[in-house]
Amino acid sequence: MKQFMLTLGIVNTYDKIKVLDAHYRAIARAAPICHAFGFHLALYDFPFKMTAEELVAFVMDKTTIGESGSYLRILYEKNHLSVSDLPKKGFPSHFGEIVVTTSKPDPKRQVMPVKIAEEALRNRSFLFLVGLGHKGLPKELFERGKYHLDITRKGLSLETCTAIGAIPAHLSGLMENLEYKK
Repeated sequence: MKQFMLTLGIVNTYDKIKVLDAHYRAIARAAPICHAFGFHLALYDFPFKMTAEELVAFVMDKTTIGESGSYLRILYEKNHLSVSDLPKKGFPSHFGEIVVTTSKPDPKRQVMPVKIAEEALRNRSFLFLVGLGHKGLPKELFERGKYHLDITRKGLSLETCTAIGAIPAHLSGLMENLEYKK
């Protein structure tokens, strides 16, 4: 099977000091989605002062979601898990183009899901940023994203974990459909 560099980047906008249930539950929910649809998982600004390996053990100890965090371990073992502070300037280049996920895309940066799927099939890499918390993504990230993606194409605001599932599933389905039509 062809390997793509598609990364789901979750940006914590909740508390950056105290670990909340929402933090490890979102991670545990994202891991099986990323594993199922071939995405990498990148976590930004989470209040964990631990290595990725320690984080995997922590999440596995705290939840039953995602087979008790076992999918997170799989991502870690495949080197498909990244944990870091939000970069002050640019994101690592191997993640590819930054795609801000939003229900209110800037018309000049708006991209249709099928366009992303077509480009991914041409081996272009993408980092899809999703905000974790009621504030959504920090506004400064909207300028850093080359593309703005409304996965619903209807301006519907999705709850974080719904978006975490919808984005990889929809894009993966589009990619499979495009491949099938070849």
